[in-house]
Amino acid sequence: MPPSSFYYQPRTPDVAKLTARIRELALEHPARGYRFIHKLLCREGWQVGRKRVHRIWQHEHLTQKGKPSKKIRTGQQVPQTATCPNEVWAYDFVHERLEDGSAIRILTVKDEFTRRCLALRADHSFTAQKVRQTLEELMTLHGPPAFVRSDNGPEFIAHDLTLWLAGQDIQTRYIEPGKPWQNGFAESFHSRLRVECLNREAFFSVRHAQVILDDWRRFYNHERPHSSLDYLTPEEFLAKYQEAMPSTVYSP
Repeated sequence: MPPSSFYYQPRTPDVAKLTARIRELALEHPARGYRFIHKLLCREGWQVGRKRVHRIWQHEHLTQKGKPSKKIRTGQQVPQTATCPNEVWAYDFVHERLEDGSAIRILTVKDEFTRRCLALRADHSFTAQKVRQTLEELMTLHGPPAFVRSDNGPEFIAHDLTLWLAGQDIQTRYIEPGKPWQNGFAESFHSRLRVECLNREAFFSVRHAQVILDDWRRFYNHERPHSSLDYLTPEEFLAKYQEAMPSTVYSP
């Protein structure tokens, strides 16, 4: 036997501390499974395998019940699939209520290719003019997209907004009525937003809601790994993509 075998000390994490941290992360992300938690642990510097996390996950009874299966509609064509960053933006509204019972709307804007959340804007009501102002601010920061995708809400199909988008050489893609799966990226994002933020927070005013939404958007873009991006954050995925293929990023 080599002498090093006598001096080797296995470096295994403290099981009690690891279990406590897994439980903390499970409480912070109640809708996610052990694979997601394992990636978060690795990002924090824990040297632990996925199987060990799985064993602790089962021992602590943290396993989530499987989601009910959904019928998959075939033969549907999603209009204009994004092939590079800043090519297709999806925008839509989410409805929420304040603690006093008054309704608010949240405008969401997302880059479909990188999964980045570009904007979360809360207000009691939105007009086409407010939607246009939000898009103008985002275009100043990120440049104009090639396409914008939305449903047929009155704010999105308003004549003034569509005319302005055409003047910016931005094409519109409207999903067919009754077919939300054609805007699947926005629907999936709204599901995460509701489970991870809206259902867990109490909003006392529009300003209070905006502060919480801004903080969650920063977490979503910079800290939250995405399984569809090989467990990179959207910002990490964008940086890696631009480093590998800078010439393919959309530029008008």
